[in-house]
Formats: sequence, structure tokens, C-alpha cells
Amino acid sequence: MKLSPKYKITWYTGVAIVIANMIGTGVFTSLGFQIPEIQNTYTIIFLWVLGGIFALAGAFSYAEVGTFINESGGEYVFLSKIIHPFVGYLSGWISISVGFAAPVALASIAISEYVPINGFKITYLSIAIILIISLVHSFNLKISALFQNISTSIKIIFIILFVVSGFLITSTGENAISFTTSFSQEIWSAAFAISLIYVTYSYSGWNAAAYIVEEFKSPIKDLPKALITGTIVVTILYTLLQIVFLRHAPYDELVNQIEVGSIAANHMFTPRIAGLFSGMISLLLISSISAMIWVGPRVVAKMAEDYRIWSFLKLSPSGIPVKAIWFQAIVSLVLILSGTFEQILIYCGILLNLSSALVVVAVFVIRRHSFHQLSYRSPGYPVWQIIFLLLSVWMIIFAITNKPLETLIGFINILLGIGTYLINHKIETHVA
Repeated sequence: MKLSPKYKITWYTGVAIVIANMIGTGVFTSLGFQIPEIQNTYTIIFLWVLGGIFALAGAFSYAEVGTFINESGGEYVFLSKIIHPFVGYLSGWISISVGFAAPVALASIAISEYVPINGFKITYLSIAIILIISLVHSFNLKISALFQNISTSIKIIFIILFVVSGFLITSTGENAISFTTSFSQEIWSAAFAISLIYVTYSYSGWNAAAYIVEEFKSPIKDLPKALITGTIVVTILYTLLQIVFLRHAPYDELVNQIEVGSIAANHMFTPRIAGLFSGMISLLLISSISAMIWVGPRVVAKMAEDYRIWSFLKLSPSGIPVKAIWFQAIVSLVLILSGTFEQILIYCGILLNLSSALVVVAVFVIRRHSFHQLSYRSPGYPVWQIIFLLLSVWMIIFAITNKPLETLIGFINILLGIGTYLINHKIETHVA
């Protein structure tokens, strides 16, 4: 069944895409990597609120840039047209190599920790999920939109139920709530900056709708609504979820553990109900995988139109980037079989922050164009943009000094991107 290119999505489908991309692996896993160095509950809450502010600042900026360019493809298209094609290419390379494939891989790894099945090779299940969802998105955008709306609605209902239960159920025994350490000292520490990388990764996806701006009915109205509404909803849910986790899960059980939600559920409910909640979290991650498999290949397809090295990944006659979908799936599978969770998360977070920061810089560039008034203009300019850039630089500096291996991996990734760019240049020169 082929999709008519005239089919357009609404702003609430855009919200569903944003929420589905955002609510995924990070919120259910990253707390375990934060609390070894940060124990003050106020610091942790502030960390997640700050992550939401960071994402909202980015959402305002992407809404402005996206409606100005009004072309799908995300950072690749935005930076190519506003700053320089080489900068756009590198940002597109980041999207291809880690922007979507890595989160899909991480969500699959998290599923293996949450699925309450003993004696089963979960890696096979994760691989099967990616292959099945890739197949779904290979045929019909209308089916993709319906699947995303339904799965995201279920995800929000489940999280609200989990949060409400967490506040209504009395906490028994030990928990991770603590005020013994200094809030003022923690927020200026290297540990806080590194933890913010975890958190900003958890919020990654706030820009998802900008990747498919051409598929909206009314981009100037729908894109800002989708980005801003989705980000605000997720910020509220994220902050409340962390409070629930801290309120019910013992500190010793959380440290360096991935399955944070499952640990909290075990202390909130009976074993049978806790198992159901853990299984539900695993199923919700499928929605995140679906959203990233939907959005990510659009970037690859855009690059395939402009660069011969990627020309084999062009859109199919149905208007769906089928080959790009399967290319991204292969990259995700390679990461699942070869990468470690924490390293992928850190270096992925560094690269995504760098790429997003460049788009925020682009806001300053396009403000000089008089015809820009035809598009959305972010409120509070340039305050939001300065906040975003300062936090990005702060995190990257601390990452370089405290996570040198992950930073090196990110640098090597960029070098590989430069290599593919040079190879493409040689191909173009030879053909010419």
C-alpha cells in the first residue's frame, strides 16, 4: 500500500512525535548514573528542571529556524542553508551515525533490562522489535501516524498512572531522598555538568518534529505548537517521575543501575504488579523506537538528494525513505551488538548538544533577514538562545576534562564524517 504524497500530519501528531522521541531510555535509566556523585534531592530535581529549560530554549530556536527554512531534514538542511553546506553535512552525519540510530540501540538495550522474562535471549527480542517497526514504517505514513498517536497516548497515560501511584502510595523502608550534601556545591561541580549530559540526552527528541516540517498541514502554526507543547508536557512528567523514583527506591539499589523504573516499581507494588509495570515500561520504549525510526531516515533521505555517496538511500516512489529506514536499522543493530550503554549515551549526548548548539547559533544569523517575519519568531530573543549555548559549552568543556574516552569517540566520529564528505567530493569531481 502506497502513501499519497499529499497526506499531511496535524500539530497534535507532531506533539505525539516529540513526546514519543523524548520519553524513552534516558528518563528510566539515567538516574542510576547520576546519584553516585549527586545525592541532594533538590539538586536532582533542579537538574531535571534545568534540562527541561534547556530543551524548551532549543524548541523555541528550532521552531524559528524550522519555519524559516520550511524544509524537512533537521540540522542537515538548516545548517547547510544558513551557515555552510560542510557544517550541514557534518550535522547530518551526526544524525545518521548517532542522532537516531544510537537512541534506538539504547532503547533496545533498556528493553533487555526491563522485560520480566527469565531464561530468554533478550538481544534477539530487541533486534526483532527494530526489524518489525522498521517494516511498519516502510509502507505507509498514515499508518505510521496512527501507530505513533496511539502508542504515545498509551505512554502518557501509563506515566501519569505511575506518577500518581508514586505519590499516593506510602513510601516504606529506605529511599534515595537525601538533603545531607550541599546543594550550592553540587550544582557547580563537574559531576553536575556530566549529569546534565545524561539529562539533556533524556530530553533529546524535543526537536523531532522539526525533522519532518514539510509533512505538517500548516508548518508555521503546527511546528511551534508541536515542539513547545511536547517539551513542556515532558518536562513536567520527567520531574515528577524522578521524585517518584527517589521516593520509593533505596539509594544502594539505584547506584549505576539501568532499570531505575523497575527498581522503584518493586518497592511500590506487589511482585506481580511490579512485573507488569516493568513490562509496560519496556513496551513504552517501543514507541520511542518507532518515533526515531520514523523521523531519522528523513535526514538520510535528504542527504541522499544532495550527495552521491548517499544516493542509494533516496526516497522511494511512495515518498517514504524505505532504504534509509533499513540503513538506520542496520546501524542500530551494529551498536546493539558492539556498544556499551553508558559510553554510547555520553558520546551521543556530546555530539547531539554540539549539533543542536549550531542550530541555535543559526537563529542569530537568520534574524538579519527582513523576510524572516513570515515565519515564527521565538519569544524572549536572545535570552533563550544564550541560555542554551552557555549550558552547551559548559557541558562540553566538562565532558572533555572528565570523560576523555567518550569525547575521543565523538571526535573520531566527526573525523569519519569528514572522511565521507571528502570521499563524496572525489566522487563528484570524478563524475564531473
